[in-house]
Amino acid sequence: MSNLIITGGSRLSGIIEVPGAKNAVLPVLAATLLNNGISILENCPELDDVLTMLEILSALGCKIQKKGSRIEIDASSLTSSSIPEQLAKRMRSSIIILGAVLARCKEVLICYPGGCEIGMRPIDMHLKALKQMGAEIDGLKHGMLRVKADNLQGCEILLDYPSVGATENIMLAACAAEGETIIRNAAKEPEIEDLQEFLVNLGVNVAGGGTGVVRIKGRGEIKTESVHKIIPDRIVAGTYLSAAAAVGGSIVLTGVEYDHIGSIIYYLRRAGCKIKNYAGGVVTIESDGAINALDLVRTSPYPGFPTDMQPQLVALLARAKGTSVIVETVFENRFRYTEQLQKMGSDINVQGRTAIIRGVDRLKGASVEARDLRGGAALIIAGLAAEGETTISQAGYIDRGYERVENVLSKVGAKIRRVED
Repeated sequence: MSNLIITGGSRLSGIIEVPGAKNAVLPVLAATLLNNGISILENCPELDDVLTMLEILSALGCKIQKKGSRIEIDASSLTSSSIPEQLAKRMRSSIIILGAVLARCKEVLICYPGGCEIGMRPIDMHLKALKQMGAEIDGLKHGMLRVKADNLQGCEILLDYPSVGATENIMLAACAAEGETIIRNAAKEPEIEDLQEFLVNLGVNVAGGGTGVVRIKGRGEIKTESVHKIIPDRIVAGTYLSAAAAVGGSIVLTGVEYDHIGSIIYYLRRAGCKIKNYAGGVVTIESDGAINALDLVRTSPYPGFPTDMQPQLVALLARAKGTSVIVETVFENRFRYTEQLQKMGSDINVQGRTAIIRGVDRLKGASVEARDLRGGAALIIAGLAAEGETTISQAGYIDRGYERVENVLSKVGAKIRRVED
């Protein structure tokens, strides 16, 4: 994997265009399998996870043409319903393909997904819901699953937790179910709304995305050509805002959905940043690098503060004036990255799902290791704010969610470069 080398202390100034959202494009790519024709997706980020999903679609028989941020998928002639094990194990989101392949092919062979080791992310809710819809699920050797459904039936499903992945998988499978499927306690994330918009463009009768109740009437006529633009990545936007807050400077973000990052902006303002919103998806931030402590931040499903922004906020608060407390309610192992921040001189005490961050006057550059995607982003923020040089190994984790991060940050004044291991 690559290493990122950062020399800290440089203020940031300039314009950053926010790319399409990783967590939106992956389920939409899966949904293109429902289209017995051509789907055109615009504003797609150049990420390792996106490339892996495209490899999965190709292995199933899709024809793919990619030009910049535009991807054309022709799913008119699938040749397989078996997801290659080595591809599925690369990322957690590979499980989203399950509902779409089941809807299209009536059978799927897939292994349990891989991804970042930030805690237990069981797929029990996915499988339980598909069983309610009439699917037969057989556990095979070596972590493989065979799912069959000759005649999916719409039904009412109550999720134990508003899981984004489970909501998306049910929505995709329900497109081929007879009758109406109702998902209660559905995830409300913007990525659900984006998936719904794509499905509506295909002709699917679906409503309620972004609310706690989603309704899908299956077996409607699917259009054979669709064009869809992926929403901007709210976590990438929040990460770059946090970086500017940590080192000081003035940054302009373009292509932003302001409402999607409302909870992030709320806490950044409380931390002392000046953030303004303008028409046309423009958000600006000004910071002098002096950060106020936050008494309590608790991660929660949208529209609460996102767990995917928790590490970046901890890195920011590592130099705050006073003591901050962050409670992680989603992933029990999400604080693993704090060991790396401690190598840089941070004072962080993790007790179960709570992190107590006592701000220090300065961080020092060190050799650290990215162990997951968002933890890696936190190390970048800390490295930008630290004195001296920071080397972040295993940068491939970061590449799963950030498109050419070193190029983006270099253009706004950061001293950051990539070297191959």
